[in-house]
Amino acid sequence: MQQHTPASTLRPAAPVGLVHLALAVGGFAIGTTEFAAMSLEPDLARGLGVDAPAVGHLISAYALGVVVGAPTLAVALAKVPRRTALIMLMLMFAVGNALSAIAPGYDAMLAFRFLAGLPHGAYFGIAALVAASLVPENRRTTAIGRVMLGLTVATIVGVPLAKLLGQWLSWRYVFGVVAGLALTTAALVAAFAPHYRPDRGASPLRELAALRNGQVWLTLAIGAIGFGGLFAVYTYLASTLTEVTGASNAAVPLVLAVFGIGMTAGNLFVPRFADRALMPTAGVLLLWSAGVLALYPWASGSLAAITACVFAIGCGGALATVLQTRLMDVAGDAQGLAAALNHSAFNVANAIGPWAGGLAIAGGYGWASTGYVGSALALGGFAIWGLTLAVERHRRGDAALA
Repeated sequence: MQQHTPASTLRPAAPVGLVHLALAVGGFAIGTTEFAAMSLEPDLARGLGVDAPAVGHLISAYALGVVVGAPTLAVALAKVPRRTALIMLMLMFAVGNALSAIAPGYDAMLAFRFLAGLPHGAYFGIAALVAASLVPENRRTTAIGRVMLGLTVATIVGVPLAKLLGQWLSWRYVFGVVAGLALTTAALVAAFAPHYRPDRGASPLRELAALRNGQVWLTLAIGAIGFGGLFAVYTYLASTLTEVTGASNAAVPLVLAVFGIGMTAGNLFVPRFADRALMPTAGVLLLWSAGVLALYPWASGSLAAITACVFAIGCGGALATVLQTRLMDVAGDAQGLAAALNHSAFNVANAIGPWAGGLAIAGGYGWASTGYVGSALALGGFAIWGLTLAVERHRRGDAALA
């Protein structure tokens, strides 16, 4: 179990709500640039003189930056006070997006998107630790959910606004605005985040100890596999709506927004249950996702039905918040690295889901078949969840006999 520091000993510089809001603004900036890149694909292709697959590589470069940066920066910043680390990460994020806004060509853009992705996981990981440290033990998941609301709200508000800005002016302005949001976050964190020193024993070697913990790896595997189902459907949702459902182009952004509303609703309500029963909530979320994803192909023939199904799928996104708290419980003293690795795991899911869904589509099973693929991945995550509990019970049994 993590060593939780009571809020009263931290002397926050501002009310807890303001600290959570400051951290959530950073999540909004990250969510906007991450998801907007997908919606700006035609604009980026025209502006950089490349085709759609090449733009896909830009998205992959950002995801690779997340996977590489999350553990690397978490370890490198182990001895840095969390408030300072958050400011540094947001400044790095601002530079990556500012450079993206002025990229002279495709190769430079590829490098700048990788750079912009580097602080993503470490920011969310450290922000989650700060948010949780300011509330009682039984409200940690709710606090983390507030930070994650920045990312989910970005799918509702930030991405559509970014798309409009890209069409009205240029995609370059989108990355420029995101850089401005990152600078705003750095200023808010500097003004409101609590001032306290890292543990005296904090060090890169202590953070790396998380890699020797089997429960950390099992928890990461739950997210990497179980969350892949959501991405399998989301990646091909627009094409499913137009090719299978027969929805108009105008309806597509609305359904995508409903997905974001579902994710936001999940992060508002699910953490309350997770604070009472963490792992059971994770298991229920995985089964929920498996069920609604299996319904997705059947719902794809009706706009009303698929919209409701997409909302339900989005609610399953609360799994990220629940697993963040689980990692805090099993990581021991290696809190920073374990928390950051959660976002590496979900970017692995972001690679596995679309790949597996693409195989089903290429195999001639149709756009909506991604729902069955997603359901299978969610069930895979549930199987790992079951293994995690079994290993934990076995370990407790051995400890009781010792």
